[in-house]
Amino acid sequence: MAMTADAIEKLIKDAFPQASVRITDLAGDGDHWAAEVVTPEFAGKSRVQQHQMVNAALKEALAGPLHALSLTTRAPA
Repeated sequence: MAMTADAIEKLIKDAFPQASVRITDLAGDGDHWAAEVVTPEFAGKSRVQQHQMVNAALKEALAGPLHALSLTTRAPA
């Protein structure tokens, strides 16, 4: 079963409470998502480290119902 945008956002916000999160359905099928995550916790981290942090927060979902996720991450300006 596919995940909803709200469910993905909740998992990210649970891990990064200060984050601004925007979830977009890329294909209109509820199965291919893009997430933009902006949080102070990414300050001083490389893009790879930022993605690893988000992937860790979504570990169980990525192993199951979350089929495809494109990430854009950054610290606030």
